[in-house]
Amino acid sequence: MAEQFDVVVIGAGPAGYHAAIRAAQLGKKVACVDAALGKDGKPALGGTCLRVGCVPSKALLDSSRQYWNMGHLFDQHGISFKDAKVDIAKMVGRKDAIVKQFTGGIAMLFKANKITAYYGFAQLQPGNVVKVAQHEGGEIELAAANVVIAAGSDSIELPFAKFDGENIVDNVGALDFLEVPKRLAVIGAGVIGLELGSVWKRLGSEVTILEAVPEFLPAADAEISKLAAREFKKQGLEILLGAKVSKTEVAGKGKSKEVVISYTDAEGEKTLIVDKLLVAVGRKAATKGLLAEGTGVQLNERGQVVVDEHCHTGVDGVWAIGDCVRGPMLAHKGFEEGIAVAELIAGLPGHVNFDTIPYVIYTEPEIAWVGKTEQQLKAEGVPYKVGTFPFAAIARAVAMAEPAGLAKVIAHAETDRVLGLHLVGAGVSELVHEGVLTMEFSGSADDLARICHAHPSLSEAIHDAAMAVDKRSIHKVN
Repeated sequence: MAEQFDVVVIGAGPAGYHAAIRAAQLGKKVACVDAALGKDGKPALGGTCLRVGCVPSKALLDSSRQYWNMGHLFDQHGISFKDAKVDIAKMVGRKDAIVKQFTGGIAMLFKANKITAYYGFAQLQPGNVVKVAQHEGGEIELAAANVVIAAGSDSIELPFAKFDGENIVDNVGALDFLEVPKRLAVIGAGVIGLELGSVWKRLGSEVTILEAVPEFLPAADAEISKLAAREFKKQGLEILLGAKVSKTEVAGKGKSKEVVISYTDAEGEKTLIVDKLLVAVGRKAATKGLLAEGTGVQLNERGQVVVDEHCHTGVDGVWAIGDCVRGPMLAHKGFEEGIAVAELIAGLPGHVNFDTIPYVIYTEPEIAWVGKTEQQLKAEGVPYKVGTFPFAAIARAVAMAEPAGLAKVIAHAETDRVLGLHLVGAGVSELVHEGVLTMEFSGSADDLARICHAHPSLSEAIHDAAMAVDKRSIHKVN
């Protein structure tokens, strides 16, 4: 006999745990099933984001940034030191402790909200029944009026670069290197490749990033991408564009193992030999084995669960959210979908505005944006106007010795409504929300320009960029 719940959530990642907690807040009897295990072999809630993605990568990014700044920034402040060393084991241990803190935090939230957690692999059966193959052995069936699929995503593995967990790794392996690799190659110049490539470059690795497409960060505004690429080059991060990898081979034995990479660029066939290879070419929906025959839930050609604009699958009481459905694979997008679906289940309005979802790359400098790029607006034939302002003219950025950066506001040429905010520079992962708020409330560039910003602050770059839209910036020649 199946155990009865109002809502069963499959997956306790960002989308799933938000859906579970919000449904419980709204008075629903909730169960959540998750298959993930931590490094200690025990269940660990939080999904890829908390265990091996967003959170641990930020911990290593911050640790490596501190080390890099000792050798490349502190002298500008008059701070000197001798024989700086880095303890990789301690750095990784700090990362693991942060992960454990936050995964444990979700378990506490589940307990406080009376959410029943099951640990094992879930499969949706016809009739809104979820069969769970439990880690401790045996199977159990859960039944609910509503089932929310939040199965998350997995790393994409290339047929010619199979993960071995030692020399050829995905993001999980790159978070746990035992020592700094002398030579590291990365396939893919996206978010994961740039962030983890930056971590190990700062710690002393020779990093080469191989990107198949000829443009750098084509999803970002071209002006922002160009400035970011220039800064990465200054840091010694080698990014090869139009480099298509065709073969990899692990040669040698023991600690002398090397990865031989064959690739082709505009000049022809080439070979690169490294100690470690990180494959970061994207992620795919983790839906393999998720659906039993006869559920009626459909998957598209990419393995994603097919849903409508409200995350409903078309099968009564079955919803899907997060990385396993359409849209950007971002934790915060999953957060909002989880909350929206829980509220829809409870009979409340629930909505996610995909036009105001921010994108962030936590490199140094950071890259962040919300809304449309100039490329997109040109392709769509939308009339627009632009205002920009450099961080080099911001007193706070210069005082921090981090003057590299740019703020760019794009507004509709006729209505002045903000269509996009694009940023590169220190702290822009926080600053981008000025654009999110302005766009969410249908604000104009003039609205943004007339809001008082503290001085000195990094946010003044946005203020002056908004003023520059109508050529009235105070601190630069318009």
